Amino acid sequence: MNQTKRVFVGMSGGVDSSVTAALLKDTGYHVTGVYMKNWSEDLPGFYCPWQEDYEDAMRVAVQLGIELKLYDFQAEYRQQVVDYMLDGFRQGLTPNPDIMCNQEIKFKLFLSTALSDGADLIATGHYAKNRNGRLFAATDINKDQTYFLYRVTRSALEQTLFPLGKLTKEQVREIAKQRGLATAQKKDSQGICFIGDVPIEEFLSQFIETKPGNIIDASTKKTVGEHSGALFYTIGQRHGLGIGGGLPYYVIGKDMAKNEVYVTSDLNDTSLWSKKLELTAVHWIDGAPEPGKDLLARIRHRGELLPCSLEKTTSATIVELERSVRAATPGQSVVVYDQDECLGGGIITKAS
Repeated sequence: MNQTKRVFVGMSGGVDSSVTAALLKDTGYHVTGVYMKNWSEDLPGFYCPWQEDYEDAMRVAVQLGIELKLYDFQAEYRQQVVDYMLDGFRQGLTPNPDIMCNQEIKFKLFLSTALSDGADLIATGHYAKNRNGRLFAATDINKDQTYFLYRVTRSALEQTLFPLGKLTKEQVREIAKQRGLATAQKKDSQGICFIGDVPIEEFLSQFIETKPGNIIDASTKKTVGEHSGALFYTIGQRHGLGIGGGLPYYVIGKDMAKNEVYVTSDLNDTSLWSKKLELTAVHWIDGAPEPGKDLLARIRHRGELLPCSLEKTTSATIVELERSVRAATPGQSVVVYDQDECLGGGIITKAS
């Protein structure tokens, strides 16, 4: 019976995790809420709202009649997520800290801490489905978060519940409203998982020393502008270049050693388009897919699912897409699917 199962729910102070806790309590689980304190540092001009989020989670816990614990993961988060992100940007990559947060914090550190603290299972407010340690897309495709979950292990999935997997965002809001939950009207958080609305450039500039350099037209080799730091720019970027007049420019590359950013005004430039993606740090949830299997790949959250094939070499896994995509970016992830099942994926090191 569910009554014998103790579930620790990651409660962020948002509506999704609030409804997750409510649904599990209604189902008969013994529910304990956990607020993960991952980041609390204010930045110049920006205020970290962790205290307000914690208080919102506490209000919901009181409404539901459940205990709320606080797990302080700041040291581990700084090392395994923030430093990972900063190191990636220093190398000229565009890393995804949300994916690393799920891998290292929510479904490793939180899971192990909760189990040692008396939990039988954990639960989160992710929009995803899991069955027998396998991961599947959520019913609400617009909210599906399997792209961010592809690095979670099968063992962790076997010990996790995703109550929102079959619901739409509208249904979740309605449940929260009907229950009178304190977070029913709270807006969804935006931006990077731990810094919210802080522009990424503002955050990076607090930790990485940058200097201005040249923006160069790759076809003419002429300097067409000046940037404030090459690490701020990503492949395919159009806005924020500060180059006026004529056709818009797009970033197609950068040289971190020279501190140069390369652009083109030709949207059909081959440097902008890729069909073959070389991956590293590949992770498969339930073993590598069978050779020759018809698969789908996604190169960004909410990106189109494209037919693809996989090739394993001695040094890398290569995903070849059925057609070229724009702005496949080193440091970002390619996530592979078999219809609606998320199989895993890897991090782009080279796109051609």
